Amino acid sequence: MSIVSLSRAMGLSTAIFLAILSPLTLRAEDWPGFRGPNADGVSKDERIPTEWSATKNLKWKLKLPGKGFSSPIVVGKHVIVTAWSGSGRDVKRHIVCVDRTSGDVLWQDEVEGQSDGGDSGFSYHGQASHTPVSDGERVYVLFGSSGVFAYDLSGKRLWHREVGNERRARFGTSSSPILHGDQLIVTAGCESASIRAFNKQTGEELWKAEADSLAQTYSTPRIVKGPDGREDLLLSVVFELWGMNPENGKLRWYAETKVDTAACPSILVEGGVAYVIGGRGGGRTAVKIGGKGDTSKDAVVWSESGGSYVPSPVLHNGHLYWINDSGIASVVDIKTGEQVTRKRLGGRFYSSVTLVNDKLYAVSRFDGTYVLKATPELEQIALNKLGDDSDFSGSPAISDGQLFIRSDEALYCIAAE
Repeated sequence: MSIVSLSRAMGLSTAIFLAILSPLTLRAEDWPGFRGPNADGVSKDERIPTEWSATKNLKWKLKLPGKGFSSPIVVGKHVIVTAWSGSGRDVKRHIVCVDRTSGDVLWQDEVEGQSDGGDSGFSYHGQASHTPVSDGERVYVLFGSSGVFAYDLSGKRLWHREVGNERRARFGTSSSPILHGDQLIVTAGCESASIRAFNKQTGEELWKAEADSLAQTYSTPRIVKGPDGREDLLLSVVFELWGMNPENGKLRWYAETKVDTAACPSILVEGGVAYVIGGRGGGRTAVKIGGKGDTSKDAVVWSESGGSYVPSPVLHNGHLYWINDSGIASVVDIKTGEQVTRKRLGGRFYSSVTLVNDKLYAVSRFDGTYVLKATPELEQIALNKLGDDSDFSGSPAISDGQLFIRSDEALYCIAAE
């Protein structure tokens, strides 16, 4: 394993100065990035309905300019989502900002580019699969080989940076960007087998790390604080969990996992332990975070077969919950790694399950949204359909009593009548 890291191009004093000039304006109710404010797919909103349809609890529906697997985000009055249109190698990527109250489009932009769909049989992958992220003042989006774009909330394009076009992965690209202090961190696995940090104000590249393993990760990284107070940048790659220094991109530690073929689900962390699932025939691993070098011997708490290829899990009351691509729901004890429940729901899933208080919301691709009790019995509360036969592959966003889901055709706002 080798990682080449470039030194940061910006001094600490300048970063602090920029932070003072641009205080964050995110609200607690916002859903500013992939899987929400804490990157764990959890909401405490008690106002989200458990039942809806095309005629019940549907506040509005907006036709989108194209398809997409990305998830919507919510910042104040804005709901932001991406899409793609076109065919073959020539595609357009769209970012759309919507008024959350009315469902009217506030602004949109489109970017010309090439297809990131990998093999022709998977042309729908990777074109608009990255969820945007916001700091409350700006919105950042990765459009694959078209690069990284920054916008203000009025739709003005602030900067654009390229991240490569090497088409290193069969299934295109999907890892979502994240924010850390003054940095925008972008995993450009398919684009250039790299992970990079940019100054979020100017777009200046601060560091870049490269490794062949990055070409097979579709997972979104996250920043965590270890038991010693140190912050690590965690990233799941094939067969390993990496702990990197978020200030310079250097690898601090790594541990072996059961994730094979491709790393897609995002990582969950609780009590100093990271829970990693993934791989087409892979499994699940619990790893104590922190340390130095190869920590596999002492840090791996348990490692078992059986996981989820694409959808990410949630953690609730000592259990991991997920629904895999084939519609099989699993419940795993986080202390032992043992599977408590395995239940077939049916259908196909790319969307990650979302925990709303004590309920699980699981959006299937073609068969509606399941609402289940978040207990090992997984009792079904409802199955909700919107009369849209297109593909629902983005994960939900939840804010201020509203639930937002997207299909290949439309963006929906669900709220109690």
